[in-house]
Amino acid sequence: MSAVVRSEFALALNQVATERGIDPESVIETIKAAILAAYRKDYGGSELDKLEVKINSDTGEARIYLDKKDITPAGFGRIATQTAKQVILQRIREAEKKAIIDEYSARVGTIINGMVLRFDGPNVIVDIGRAETVMPPQEQIPNEQYRLNQRLTFYIEGIRDSMKGNQIIVSRAHKGLVSGLFQREVPEVSNGSVILKEIAREAGHRCKIAVASTASGVDPVGSCVGQKGIRVQAVINELGGMEKVDIIQWGEDQKQFIQAALAPAKDIVIELNDKKKTVIALVPDDQLSLAIGKEGQNVRLAGKLTGWKIDIKPKSQPTVIQPPITNKSNDDKKTTDTKMAKSDKKTKKAKTKKIKEKVEK
Repeated sequence: MSAVVRSEFALALNQVATERGIDPESVIETIKAAILAAYRKDYGGSELDKLEVKINSDTGEARIYLDKKDITPAGFGRIATQTAKQVILQRIREAEKKAIIDEYSARVGTIINGMVLRFDGPNVIVDIGRAETVMPPQEQIPNEQYRLNQRLTFYIEGIRDSMKGNQIIVSRAHKGLVSGLFQREVPEVSNGSVILKEIAREAGHRCKIAVASTASGVDPVGSCVGQKGIRVQAVINELGGMEKVDIIQWGEDQKQFIQAALAPAKDIVIELNDKKKTVIALVPDDQLSLAIGKEGQNVRLAGKLTGWKIDIKPKSQPTVIQPPITNKSNDDKKTTDTKMAKSDKKTKKAKTKKIKEKVEK
């Protein structure tokens, strides 16, 4: 069997398609469109919609046909090449960008390693390999400092339309970053024997995760923490080293689940109101600050994690029944008015008496 000899055109075509990650047929269609554009520009005509371009895939020679008749002008190959060059490059870039967007659209919701490339105002431009992505201010960790060439792990948040076309948006503040890091660091999470039921996060400060086991004999909390905390510490280091991560066992018993969510506070009594989806948590006085957290952060995250509105109250708080305010205030007002009236009468009598004494003298 004789060997197939491929022409320079075919080799170049396949090289471009491979390097750009696009279909060779797409490149051929792009070249045809560019040649038609060049012909219309230089020769015009009234039957432009009937024109057809055929390209020899071996030699790369292009011919123009009108109703199956070859109407290729003499020397058109050189003219077409010069005119079509920019169009071809532009179409290839568009096809390449579309292929990249399609590739990363399928990876939305996953994590990826990237490098800080440059800063565009408040936005951070991140290189993730085949594409440059954007990390807007709201997707950045507030107390994290970024520097050029810094390598970090990012969460692919989505694809957004902008003035510059479609842009890939990455995030460091999304709770999906925490989920992806645990899937990477904890084998039990990646194989499904431990699942992350819910995540409540305030990026850069604190994160609470509810975990559950789908396999008997597997401790979900212990699996995520790891021996001597090595696994959770690896996640914390990837988050910048400043964010606290609380891992809580998820459970069907809502009272126990809410008690666990309010950790590190202990000895909490839970009173549920199922209709209003509210909770009154009675906390010992010495555990009150732990239950509330700095600026209410602990109870706020516990509410997000459990889905209940939690009201923290100290156990020592007395229940005081106050009498109606309206009657008391009215009675006080009447008493005060009476006293003032009597005082005014006494003052007037004293003044009248003094005036009479002066007159008599």
